[in-house]
Amino acid sequence: MQKSWVYILTNKNNTVFYTGDTSNIQKRMYQHNHKIYEGFAAKYNCEKLVFVQEFSEINQAIEYEKKIKSGNRSRKEKLINGQNPDWIDLSKDMILG
Repeated sequence: MQKSWVYILTNKNNTVFYTGDTSNIQKRMYQHNHKIYEGFAAKYNCEKLVFVQEFSEINQAIEYEKKIKSGNRSRKEKLINGQNPDWIDLSKDMILG
């Protein structure tokens, strides 16, 4: 089994959310922070990791990501506030290369 993560990124003003899943959170944050891929997160400068949840199986992560994406902004804010009430960038504690 390979660990997986579901995460929520926001921009510096906390006005936009990007939700994703990955099997390598450090590598994925490096990609986001260096805009390796064009897309929503790069376009809206979503580089601040404000929520992360670890799963033991990728299918669990995918289902949870879908659940988060189907929710409204208020629901996402509740998730973030429950884990990270100060909305600090959780990626600052990661070694991103």
